[in-house]
Parts: sequence; structure tokens; C-alpha cells
Amino acid sequence: MLSDILRKLSQDDSGTSAVEYGLICAMIVLVMLGALQGVADTTVTMWIDIARETLAASRH
Repeated sequence: MLSDILRKLSQDDSGTSAVEYGLICAMIVLVMLGALQGVADTTVTMWIDIARETLAASRH
């Protein structure tokens, strides 16, 4: 009985596409997070520079 279940599971490939799509989505999310991290660092640096220049200009 257990061997029949295991044999059926090993021959069943109906969920393969869903697993592959899940892995592709996970990879896309990881790439997006990496790209957003780079953009966030650049944006924060830009706003810090703007704040510093605005403060320096207001002191003159």
C-alpha cells in the first residue's frame, strides 16, 4: 500500500509547472530587491546632499 502511494507520487508530474513558476517568481523577487536596494541607497544619498546644501545655503 505504501509502495503504491510512493510509486504514484514519483510518476505524478502535475505539480511540476507550479513549482517551476514559484521558483521563477522567487528569483524575480530577489533580483527586484537587489535593484531596489541600489536605488534606495542612491536616493537616500541624494536627499542627504540636498539637505546639507539647503542648510549651508540658509546659513549665508
